[in-house]
Amino acid sequence: MEPLKVLIISADNFEDTELLVPYYRLKEEGFDIDIASVKKGPIKGKHGYEVEANKALGDIVPDQYDILLLPGGKAPETIRKDKNAVKIAKHFFQRNKPVSAICHGPQTLITAGLLKGRHATCYKSVAQEMKDAGAVYEDKEVVVDGNLVTSRQPSDLPAFMRETLKIIRAK
Repeated sequence: MEPLKVLIISADNFEDTELLVPYYRLKEEGFDIDIASVKKGPIKGKHGYEVEANKALGDIVPDQYDILLLPGGKAPETIRKDKNAVKIAKHFFQRNKPVSAICHGPQTLITAGLLKGRHATCYKSVAQEMKDAGAVYEDKEVVVDGNLVTSRQPSDLPAFMRETLKIIRAK
């Protein structure tokens, strides 16, 4: 059986733990992972960690992926402006594929107009924007609504990964 394919979308100034913890945890589970950004090449986290974006957003064929993961930090401010990222997010929602977003990660989903009526959480500074987008905001470590998993911050990573893996395994 082919391993499930995970797409992580991020950019410079990502929250290091919110990208690295899911990356290594999913790799440990045997998933095939691509990291996509505005362009191919190294991207640097807020705390100095560097990862290789092995794909550019414009080169992504969303049908080739099973799961979308959106880490936080300042990267989503960049990502949400890229029409390819918005298109990719819409693809995952239209096909009811798992989407996990933490901290500022849901900003891409807000830009794509995907959270109206959905239960979700995010970093506290994004909460009002999330409510304005029509989401049912819940201040909890993890919120699961169908195939959508959201969390607030790095300290929520254990719950975030637990629920993300539950949804993936139920696929």
